This record gives sequence, C-alpha cells and structure tokens, in this order.
Amino acid sequence: MSIDGIYALVASSVEAAQRAAEELQKRHDFVPLEDAEGVIALGGDGFMLQTLHRMLAKDRICPVFGMNLGTVGFLMNEWRVEGLDERIAEAKRFQVAPLKMIAKTVDGETITSPAINEVSLLRETRQTAKLEVSAGDHVVLPELVCDGVLVATPAGSTAYNLSAKGPILPLGSKMLALTPISAFRPRRWDGAILPDTTRIGIRVLNPVKRPVSAVADQREVRDVETVEITLDPTRSLTLMFDPEHALDERIAMEQFIV
Repeated sequence: MSIDGIYALVASSVEAAQRAAEELQKRHDFVPLEDAEGVIALGGDGFMLQTLHRMLAKDRICPVFGMNLGTVGFLMNEWRVEGLDERIAEAKRFQVAPLKMIAKTVDGETITSPAINEVSLLRETRQTAKLEVSAGDHVVLPELVCDGVLVATPAGSTAYNLSAKGPILPLGSKMLALTPISAFRPRRWDGAILPDTTRIGIRVLNPVKRPVSAVADQREVRDVETVEITLDPTRSLTLMFDPEHALDERIAMEQFIV
C-alpha cells in the first residue's frame, strides 16, 4: 500500500517535527487534509490531540498514524523516515470515542466541546470547589469538597487521570474513570469506575463564591455552573500503531510501572 496521493502530512511547529516533515516530503506525495484518506502526524501527544480535535471540528475524520517528535509520545509511534508505506499497511487500528462536554456558565452561556483524554473541573481561586456529582438520574455525591474532579476515557486514563491517582482502564473496557483531585470531603472517596453509557452530571455549589472552570482536553470554559459529560460513540476516531507498540498493550503495561 502506498500512502502517496491519499495521506496528508501535519507537523507541530517545533524544529525537530519541521525537519522530519521536510524529510518525508522528499519521499512521498501528500495531499491536503480535506482530501486525505489518512493522516501522518509529527509531534508529541499534545499535537496529536490538536490534530484529532481539528478533524472533529471540521467533521473530517480519518485514521491517524503519529510519529513522536515531542516528549512523552504515548499516543505516537517511533519516528523513522524509512518504510512508512509498510508500517501503515501493517498498523493495528484502534477506535477511540471522545467525550462530549456540555458546560453551562453562570452567565447562561452553553458551550459544547469534545474531549479525547478527559474532562476536568478545577477550582479557579484559593478556595476549594464544592461540587454535586450525579451518575444518570441519581445524585451520588451531594457535596464533594476538592480541588476538582475529572472524567477520563480509557485512552486518557494514563494521562492526567493517572497523575491524580485514578485507575488505568484497558482500552476495550467500555468504562470511564471518575477521579477526584485532592478531595477533602469525603476524604476517603478515591473515585469510581462507571460504564461508558453513564451520563455524568456535575453541579457547582455556589459558583460565584467558589468559581470553577471546565477543561475538555485543551479547551477551558471559565465560571461554569453545570457540566454534563457523556461518551459520543458517533464520532469515533481511529489511531494507528506499529504492532509492536500497540496502544492497548501500552495502556495495560502502564499498570506495572513503578
């Protein structure tokens, strides 16, 4: 399989990614993103998220093969200029469904945004946040006093969620992680694992005195009053990985890193 004429090439602004893009452009004929059947993304995990959000915004979703020219590169493959056609042909494909965040602010504005890794709610001031948390039609936590709380997908469970001591979710688990950030009360609540069909609602108690922001991956909404979070399987994204570095195995092995 040749990627010439059917794949687009996108690269982050960092010098290493730009140099790599120049090398690939000498070897392959790429097409504009709007005409592509697939995408080669050069950069780090942050740039991969930007690329996926760009496709969601344009409603132009196609498979993405990333190569790491950033820092961590958890969502990326190893950078190599040779053998790209063969790597694409042999790549394992994984479906990743984004979260859908619907945030309503104290000013009455409603903002909808996708999130591939997580939606997090964070206090804006030195005062702790006070949140009411619902799962489906049930209030499961009448008052969570904390720095914040997040909802993570399996693909995002090894990112901010893991730093907040949340659980690592296998890629095919069909679960979401609901994880507190520095919970003060209830002090012993460590979070929950919920079916990915669950509608999670978060209401900010006293949002004027204790303001809270909501962040969907890299997009922040300030001064929210309520946030609803659901999985959006109708907009699934496809990530491609070398068989020896597949995403499901990476996520599973993170449980054994100490």
